[in-house]
Amino acid sequence: MSTLSIQGVSKRFSSETIAVDRVSLDVADGELVCLLGPSGSGKSTLLRMVGGFEDPTSGRIAIDGQDVTHLPPERRPTGMVFQSHALWSHMNVFNNLAFGLKLRRRPKVEIRDRVEAVLDLVGLKGYDRRMTNQLSGGQQQRVALARALILEPKILLLDEPFASLDQHLRERLREEVRDIQLRLKITTLFVTHGQDEALSMADRIVVMHDGRTEQADRPDVIYRDPQTPFVAGFIGTMNFIKGHVENGRFRHADLSVALAVSDGPVTLAVRPEALDLVAPDDRSRVVIHRVTDFGTHGLIDLHLSDGTRVKSMVPSPEPFQAGQAVGLAPRSFAAFRNDAKLSGIHHAR
Repeated sequence: MSTLSIQGVSKRFSSETIAVDRVSLDVADGELVCLLGPSGSGKSTLLRMVGGFEDPTSGRIAIDGQDVTHLPPERRPTGMVFQSHALWSHMNVFNNLAFGLKLRRRPKVEIRDRVEAVLDLVGLKGYDRRMTNQLSGGQQQRVALARALILEPKILLLDEPFASLDQHLRERLREEVRDIQLRLKITTLFVTHGQDEALSMADRIVVMHDGRTEQADRPDVIYRDPQTPFVAGFIGTMNFIKGHVENGRFRHADLSVALAVSDGPVTLAVRPEALDLVAPDDRSRVVIHRVTDFGTHGLIDLHLSDGTRVKSMVPSPEPFQAGQAVGLAPRSFAAFRNDAKLSGIHHAR
C-alpha cells in the first residue's frame, strides 16, 4: 500500500512570489492523480516538492504516513520522470538503468535481470546496448520511465513527460504509460497542461491556478460540472454569454432561458455540444461566421449581436453556411456570478 498526503503545503520564492499556496491533497494507493493548469499555476513546483527537489516554505508531505517533508530526493521512495528525459548521453541504455542499482550495491545478476525486465515492460527489449543518442524521442522517454520504475518507487512522479513529443507519439505513449501504471498499480502524480492527457489518463484531476486548487474531482465531473469560471474555461471548449436574470429568466439580446436564481448579472457557461442551433426568431441577430467540417461532426463559429463569439457542435455541417442567421437554444449550462457558481447544472425548459 502506497499513499501520498500533501497537507497545507506552500512555497514562497520571495515575499511577493507565492508559487504554491496552502495546497492539500491525498492520493490513494494505486491512484493516478493529474495536476492540471497553465504555466505558472504551481503544479510543477508542487511535484518537485513531493520529489524533494524543492523545500516547502510550510506544510507537510507524507508517504505511507511517514513524514518526508525535509528528506533529500535520494532518501524518498519516489521515482521522477522529467520532461527533458535527463538521460546520460555518455552511457548506453543498460548503464543508464543500472546506475541507481549499482549505487545501492545490488548483485550483478539482479541488476541484469531487473534491467531486462523493465526494458520489456516499456517495450524496449533488446535495446540495452544502444547509446541514448541513437534513440528516438519516444524511446528516450521510455528509458526515462524505465529508470524511474527500476528502483521500485512507492510514488511515481511525472513532470510533463510528453510535452516535447509530436501529437501522434504523445497519444500513443500516454496510453502505454497508463497501461503500465494500471498493471503495476503504482501510485502516481502526473503534471500536465494538456487537457486531453488529463481527461484520458487520470482517476482524478486537480485543476490549479495561481498556486491554489480550483477544483479536484473525477475527469467527468470536472468537465460536466465545473465549480469556477476558470475551470469551466480551462477544461475543454466553453462558451461564456453575459446577461441578466430578471423574474427567474436569463435574458440576453439573442437568447432567453429559465434560470431560477436571484435577479442580477449572470454569465452562462455552455459547452458547444450543448448549444443547439434553431430557426431564428424576429429578434435574433446571431450570424454564422465560419463552418468547419471535422468529418465526425461540424463546428459552427458564431457572432452574437454584442460581439461575443461562441461555438456550436452539430452532427453535420451541411445545413449551415457563413452569413446565415440562426437562433440559439442551450440544452444545459452552468451559471456564474462574481466567480461563484450558482447551484448545479441547469437544463433548459
